[in-house]
Amino acid sequence: MDKSIIKSIILQNQERIETIPLQKRKIDFDEKGNYVLVGLRRAGKSFMLYQNIQERIRTGKSQREDILYINFEDDRLQIGGLEDLDTLITAYHEIYTERKPIVYLDEIQIINGWEKFARRLADTQYRVFITGSNANMLSREIATTLGGRFIAREIYPFSFEEYLIYKGIRLDANWEYAPIATKVRGLFDEYFHYGGFAEIFNRADKREWINSLCQKILLGDIIARNDIRNAPLIRLLVKKLAESVMQPTTQTRLLNILQSTGIKLGRNTISEYLSYMDDAYLTFSITNYTDSLAERISNRKRYFSDNGLLNNYLFDPTTKLLENLVAVTLLKKYGGYEEDNLYYYNKGVEVDFYVPSQELAIQVSYNINDLDTRERETKALLKMASVFPLKKLMIITMDQETTIQEDENSIEVVPVWKWLLK
Repeated sequence: MDKSIIKSIILQNQERIETIPLQKRKIDFDEKGNYVLVGLRRAGKSFMLYQNIQERIRTGKSQREDILYINFEDDRLQIGGLEDLDTLITAYHEIYTERKPIVYLDEIQIINGWEKFARRLADTQYRVFITGSNANMLSREIATTLGGRFIAREIYPFSFEEYLIYKGIRLDANWEYAPIATKVRGLFDEYFHYGGFAEIFNRADKREWINSLCQKILLGDIIARNDIRNAPLIRLLVKKLAESVMQPTTQTRLLNILQSTGIKLGRNTISEYLSYMDDAYLTFSITNYTDSLAERISNRKRYFSDNGLLNNYLFDPTTKLLENLVAVTLLKKYGGYEEDNLYYYNKGVEVDFYVPSQELAIQVSYNINDLDTRERETKALLKMASVFPLKKLMIITMDQETTIQEDENSIEVVPVWKWLLK
């Protein structure tokens, strides 16, 4: 690999990153820590690196020359393997013979064996930040290779609060009783339908950008990365998953749906494809709290990692988007890759979400104006409360707000846009 090209990239990135406009997001890095940032494509991982670089330079902790930033999706790079990764460090030290850089490696997961290089950098006292768009970077095998030298963080698209800040709105105490609440509710509709990708916030044609992102995730992060030859099957599976949001779905049911179109495939193929989607952060799933281990593997409720992605596949999305947004928010707060702390409950009655560590149960309903709907949602929560110790019972709606009192149990009914900001 041509060192002169690498040197040019290093110098250009030092100058470019310092001037990139960005909205500061909340993330804390230990001054001596090494980090792996993993998450959905375009969720903001690179901007987290830019933010760290700019803050270091602004506060005098580093100078521009101390930064070695490489984006591995840069088409000028021709990296064949681990030996070429060493060339990055060599090229930097040929420019700056007396400095030791902070190393930022963006989207490094496309290089096989990257974790060995990262471990070696950490072992030789380089400080390293890494990003990637595949959850396999958090796998136990890679964590073992990294040897405890790195801290993993999952990065998600903007929350509703971050979206409001982007739009210039910062909320004071008791904001919900002030005139600003009307503006917050108005802005929520756009966030609700198109999600938290900052790049679309000021775009006129948001759906076109999201559709393009979906194609990049499918073609690049799922099909090409996993050498899948049947691309139409993946597209059909994603559409069926979108249509099945809110409902527990077994792998057998998905297999039957796909086979009914004339496609021949086996159960193992379905399992692998679902895993690839989760690894690319396109989707995630939760299990029934009362299911056996075997049942949890095959029977799950599946959601999309951002409302914009789900909306791209649906014609009448409102109720699905509502539950999906609640699922994503709970995942950020209580879940995470390979962490089991977010479930649904289905034994006699179905409750949409259960967080055991918080003794929290949540139903999601667009509204509860209909008496049958109100009774169904309420009875399910009360039935669950008679079986498990629950400190908090909630029904999340689009706009309704009240409290339902049933004997000793109090059920909080809250609009989703207020709930997101609590």
